[in-house]
Amino acid sequence: MNSVLQEILALLDVEVIEHNLYRGQNQNSEHVFGGQVLAQALVAAYRTIDAPHELHSLHSYFLRAGDWQSPILYEVDRIRDGRSFTTRRVAAIQHGRAIFSMSCSWHKKEDGLTHAQPMPDVPPPEALRSDRAAYAALAKQFPDVARFSFRFEAIESRQVEKILMTDTDDHPAFKHTWLKTRNRLPDDQEVHLAMLAYMSDLDFMSTSMQPHRRLAQREFIRGASLDHSIWFHRPFRADEWLLFAKESPNASGARGFVRGHFFTRAGELVATAAQECLIRPIGKARDTLIAERDASNGGV
Repeated sequence: MNSVLQEILALLDVEVIEHNLYRGQNQNSEHVFGGQVLAQALVAAYRTIDAPHELHSLHSYFLRAGDWQSPILYEVDRIRDGRSFTTRRVAAIQHGRAIFSMSCSWHKKEDGLTHAQPMPDVPPPEALRSDRAAYAALAKQFPDVARFSFRFEAIESRQVEKILMTDTDDHPAFKHTWLKTRNRLPDDQEVHLAMLAYMSDLDFMSTSMQPHRRLAQREFIRGASLDHSIWFHRPFRADEWLLFAKESPNASGARGFVRGHFFTRAGELVATAAQECLIRPIGKARDTLIAERDASNGGV
């Protein structure tokens, strides 16, 4: 198993501090990745589940920016242990303040009605270039890119649309990306659920900025995840190809909304994610938007 994937799995294996209290470490990447916090909080909650129930949803809010140089404490509140449903609430704490909160729910397996939307018709992963190779070449020209692309050493990612973070051409507000870990994972479903939570925040917010690429360069946008939800529909493995089909139906009020569906190689819908993010124009982007607004209002 490669070293970066081993590091991620070690970070997700949160340390038990006390009853209902866990501690997680951060990657040395000069920022706290939202997918990491989401996955660590999920693992902390999972460690308190005794009933043979299956995780079906999580809903979270990112409250404050994290400090990558300090560990994160995860406090789990055992809200409910019912016959059919089990509910947990998790607070992620740094320096005495909550930086993240999450509610998650498990459900006893039951038979019921079944339907699912079909997988989009896209090329298979073998027909696409690797994001690792694309960003390795890009990092030679833009060294800052390396801070965000090292996860491709652990996670094989292949974009259908082949859009890089430095592109300035506008695109429709959708993206399709094949994802899987580069090495086989343990069979423990907790590991696969945590890895999907981790991967669900990869390149998610950027989908809301696709139609605005000329203004959406990093120096012109202050971006942050505001909330993040996942619904788990069917079993899956995070070490086998999953298509993450993402779209952004709306951006307004300096916020972008993105939703995405995870499909297996066989076309099964296994999970759905949704996120609202802050995409606040600053500097040149803000000045350009104000000028365009004034021009559309007749210069008033």
